[in-house]
Amino acid sequence: MHALRPLLRKSLFNLFAAMLACAAMLAPRTASAEALLLIEADSGKVLQAENATLPWYPASVTKIMTAYVTLKAVKDGRLTLDTLLTVSPTAASQSPSKMGFRPGTQVTVDNALKMMMVKSANDMAVVLAEGVAGSVDGFSAVMNDTAKKLGMTQTSYVNPNGLPAEGQITSARDLGILARSFLRDLPEYEYFVHIPAIRFGKRVTGNFNKLIGRYPGADGFKTGFICASGYNLVASATRNGRRLIAVVLGANSGTARAVKAAQLLERGFAPDNLTWLRPSLGTVDNLVPVDATPPNLRDEMCGPHRKRPASDDDGALIAANGATSGSASTTGGEAQFTFFTASLQPPMMKASELMASAPAATEPVLVYTGPTRTGTALIAAVAADADQQTAASKPRGKKSRVANKPDAADKPADKPKEAKTAATKPDAKQADGKSDGKTAAKPAAAKPAGPKHTAAKPDAAKPAEKPAAAGDQTLKPAKPKAATNPAATNPAATNPAATKPAAAKPPAKPANNS
Repeated sequence: MHALRPLLRKSLFNLFAAMLACAAMLAPRTASAEALLLIEADSGKVLQAENATLPWYPASVTKIMTAYVTLKAVKDGRLTLDTLLTVSPTAASQSPSKMGFRPGTQVTVDNALKMMMVKSANDMAVVLAEGVAGSVDGFSAVMNDTAKKLGMTQTSYVNPNGLPAEGQITSARDLGILARSFLRDLPEYEYFVHIPAIRFGKRVTGNFNKLIGRYPGADGFKTGFICASGYNLVASATRNGRRLIAVVLGANSGTARAVKAAQLLERGFAPDNLTWLRPSLGTVDNLVPVDATPPNLRDEMCGPHRKRPASDDDGALIAANGATSGSASTTGGEAQFTFFTASLQPPMMKASELMASAPAATEPVLVYTGPTRTGTALIAAVAADADQQTAASKPRGKKSRVANKPDAADKPADKPKEAKTAATKPDAKQADGKSDGKTAAKPAAAKPAGPKHTAAKPDAAKPAEKPAAAGDQTLKPAKPKAATNPAATNPAATNPAATKPAAAKPPAKPANNS
């Protein structure tokens, strides 16, 4: 019996391998390229890997390295979390997502890190880079040197925030190595990778990583998105003292990447009695890199078929046709994947439903500009930032209203004046502006004749005060009806508006006509 056990095990292994091969051939092809990786944080053991060594555009998961390099500098004593950094014109010019501070604004390393990791603020990444190394190029060199030391052989950095740049490349393998290194080398600063939300002034921003506050035990790391890469996520979770790291690259929405990561993590935490049947994948460091060009998903992610512009903060639910499916890792589709949570009782909950639910209630972490504050000084700093937000929003609102007025006022303001001429002398001939000006002035000049009208002259001065008011009234949409009068089309009729106050009396007639 003991002699047959090895043969039985080999037969079962061959059968299992054949089943996996058939499943791979029969499984529908994914709509997009995708890379998945699941590893143990402590040992680096690979639990699942698909396209894990295929080169990929990192997008904002680049900021994990930015945080690592910055916090290593803090740990080495080259700066502190309280060090004040200044927003440069280069930082302020970065594309969103960003905080939007003006050049010259100061912020501490601590606050810049929180803004960068939660809001994925591209301007704060540059602020940190310039504060640590003096320039973006200098910091990128430090990033590349650090990646080489950590064994990230497929990674090359050009900037600290992951905005599109030629030569900025990584892989799921290298991101797994980086996440492990962060937890191993910087355990005292681990809280930066799982802050649920931040509050800046009146604005509250939740973490783009949807696992934080939703998936039980979720405690890291960072999301990323550019059109070429799709939706990326490096995530971690701890359960019963065991920590796993999941990497998802190329998902088609912010929710899809979170669901895929939850699937990977749950599968890793679940008891597996068939482990002995599967061949060992070794450790993440030993995965063999693939020499290839990174897939470019721009057309699929940002093409005209999308109903709204794609962004890292994408809350769109997964498409009903099974956007979470496709790879062997999600055989049977998302509907087949359910799991227990620490706070939920059976029936089990779908991963997509969990990701679509509201995160656990938590108090946002306060962030602010200026030096480190505590107590009443902190309250005052937060209030000051809120006041600046309010003040900054008002001019934009006024500009939008003023911008609308000239469009409405330019032509309509002239048309009622044209109507005045038509009302005073409807039969005026189409002549040059001079002759029309004289003709329009004659009726006004004829009225003061006779002694009975001498007492009316003071009243005649009143209309001289009204033209401004009449001009304001021309902004009302009812007035331009006077433009339908054929006589109003005379381009020369605009000159009477420049006549003396005596010509200002006729405004009553256009008002009646309208």
